[in-house]
Amino acid sequence: MSWGTELWDQFDNLEKHTQCGIDILEKYIKFVKERTEIELSYAKQLRNLSKKYQPKKNSKEEEEYRYTACKAFLSTLNEMNDYAGQHEVISENMTSQIIVELARYVQELKQERKSHFHDGRKAQQHIETCWKQLESSKRRFERDCKEADRAQQYFEKMDADINVTKADVEKARQQAQMRHQMAEDSKADYSSFLQKFNHEQHEYYHTHLPNIFQKIQEMEERRIVRVGESMKTYAEVDRQVIPIIGKCLDEIVKAANSIDQKNDSQLVIEAYKSGFEPPGDVEFEDYTQPMKRTVSDNSLSNSRGEGKPELKFGGKSKGKLWPFIKKNKLMSLLTSPHQPPPPPPASASPSAVPNGPQSPKQQKEPLSHRFNEFMTSKPKIHCFRSLKRGLSLKLGATPEDFSNLPPEQRRKKLQQKVDELNKEIQKEMDQRDAITKMKDVYLKNPQMGDPASLDHKLAEVSQNIEKLRLEAQKFEAWLAEVEGRLPARGDQARRQSGMYDAQNPATVNNCAQDRESSPDGSYTEEQSQESEVKVLATDFDDEFDDEEPLPAIGTCKALYTFEGQNEGTISVVEGETLYVIEEDKGDGWTRIRRSEDEEGYVPTSYVEVYLDKNAKGAKTYI
Repeated sequence: MSWGTELWDQFDNLEKHTQCGIDILEKYIKFVKERTEIELSYAKQLRNLSKKYQPKKNSKEEEEYRYTACKAFLSTLNEMNDYAGQHEVISENMTSQIIVELARYVQELKQERKSHFHDGRKAQQHIETCWKQLESSKRRFERDCKEADRAQQYFEKMDADINVTKADVEKARQQAQMRHQMAEDSKADYSSFLQKFNHEQHEYYHTHLPNIFQKIQEMEERRIVRVGESMKTYAEVDRQVIPIIGKCLDEIVKAANSIDQKNDSQLVIEAYKSGFEPPGDVEFEDYTQPMKRTVSDNSLSNSRGEGKPELKFGGKSKGKLWPFIKKNKLMSLLTSPHQPPPPPPASASPSAVPNGPQSPKQQKEPLSHRFNEFMTSKPKIHCFRSLKRGLSLKLGATPEDFSNLPPEQRRKKLQQKVDELNKEIQKEMDQRDAITKMKDVYLKNPQMGDPASLDHKLAEVSQNIEKLRLEAQKFEAWLAEVEGRLPARGDQARRQSGMYDAQNPATVNNCAQDRESSPDGSYTEEQSQESEVKVLATDFDDEFDDEEPLPAIGTCKALYTFEGQNEGTISVVEGETLYVIEEDKGDGWTRIRRSEDEEGYVPTSYVEVYLDKNAKGAKTYI
């Protein structure tokens, strides 16, 4: 099976076929190139996806990744990053092993094809030239034969005519002989060209053209083989990364299997355990007779000494609050309205309603609920000093001893700080030992360096070690204090306030006091002890006085008269203009201010609000 013998007359079709083969090869190269672009784009999108969900450094989100489920998710993100890397490897290998190689091969193939068909056209032109020479000699021979025949006929005619002179006959005879000679010469030339053409034609169809077609056939077969090899390489490049991709997927499965829900639950306990004891039972409050509650061991009078009178609290005084929080400050925390606001009056003016709109009646809640709500809003307030620390934290200053944290969390922070300081001390000690060894080497070999040049560095390192040790001792003392205060496991009998007195009575003053709930839910105290409490609360009043009031975000106009009878509300008169300091949060109440010291909540439906331009926009509640 040879193109030279089977397709000897299909030169033009073979030229078209080989060109189509090159076009297919170029199309395949383009296909692989687009596949590499897709792989790169896919890898880039995977990397961006992995980066998007990575936890931000030094953020609260990063702290959540200590749980096994979050660690598994982080491992999945990292494995997806490696997964994306394998797709980049696919793109790189296809580019280097297929696209580059085939592009170079296509150029060589085009040059080879051009050379073969050039030789074929050259041989074809040569045989066509021989054919033209043969045709030319044939026509000349034919013409000479016809001229010789006419000359012979003319001679015979002249020779038969008796009226023609002998000279004319002789001239006709010579002319006939010359034409016969020319015909013989043309015959010889024609015969020579015919033999030459037959030889060239035989060589062309049996030697030159088969050789050229055979080379073209071999070229085309090499091209086909190369396409097949490239397709195998295409599959092999994918197959090479399958084990690594499988490992990435196995790691994801391994990370998923490493999730331990019990461990995560324990970590939540360690992260948020406060160390406080649960509150005891609430005593029965008998309103049928004046209440005489027994002062507990952790009351203010006990912590101050036996000589001072006990602080007693009655349920009749509604206006008195805890001594360390001002009235309108505490109201924003404890006595914000808890029920939906009353609907506006049906008429345009309250005068049309006989009894006027009803002020919001606050839902009476158990004392334990209010106490727990307040303790969750401020986790650790045992005395005036603790309150000051809590306020300083709120203003942005974190105490060095972490006293703003619950005991258990404080112990962990202090332990972490001690470990960090010990590591720094060990690092400095290693540096000191290295400098000491270098100094010894300098003393034994003075040519290597001056030992005195290391004294300044050695003294500086020793000074750093001493500073770090003092710092570590300070934190260790705080840690010992906290560990001494924490309750023993399983000991549910001791209350937290009592433990603080037992551990360090000389330095820790327990200022917790007996509290009771007023009918409206706020904490009260006995009227007769007002002067003493005011003295105790002076420092904390100063703390709150330093705080700037909430800025006004707009104004409002009262559409109806509202009698604010409960704590946290404020009375308004129809047509009165006031300042808005807090928008409606969805509970139907808006916080307003009449003057610097008089603010509270009113039903949103009772006022028309006009926000400043800097706000989201003016909204009217009618």
